[in-house]
Order: sequence, then C-alpha cells, then structure tokens
Amino acid sequence: MADEKTVLQYKGRPLMRKDNMIYYGSMADSHIVMLQILETKKVQGTDVATRVSVELQLTDPNARAKDRIVKKSEKDGFFTALDLGSVWLSRALSAKK
Repeated sequence: MADEKTVLQYKGRPLMRKDNMIYYGSMADSHIVMLQILETKKVQGTDVATRVSVELQLTDPNARAKDRIVKKSEKDGFFTALDLGSVWLSRALSAKK
C-alpha cells in the first residue's frame, strides 16, 4: 500500500485525486490538467473509468473560473484522457519558457 506522504507521478508530474477528480501537474506552474471521471463500469469487481472529461486550466488565482479553461475534451477511458492531458500540459508549459 502506498504511503500517505508518497506523491503519485506520471511522466515526472504529480497526480492528486479527490473522489472522481484527478489533478495532473503542479499549482506552481502556469497550467494544470483536471480530469473528471464521468462514468465507470465494473470489471472483475473494480470500477474502471469509461468516460473522462479533460481540461487544461490556468493556475492564475485572479482569473475567473470560466476564463481558466484553455482546452476541454471528453475521452473514452482514463489513460486516453491522461495521455491527451499530458501532451496539452507539456505544450502549454514549454510555450511559456
């Protein structure tokens, strides 16, 4: 079992989960990705995400919530959504340098 202090990472960036919301990236950066699990199905007794919303968001606390969303999509499957979010985040962070 993972330690409470261990931070799960994907491609060198942190993943944080709260219920059906997963945040990918660091709040210290200019952008993060928010993944929201919209639908699940049972596979061998385990819930598996079948529909996931992906949003690339600005981390600027002064921006309105509606203005923070840079890109938005919906994908079938968690890993498809996470891969898309990873590409969006990499491109957004490299464009800011």
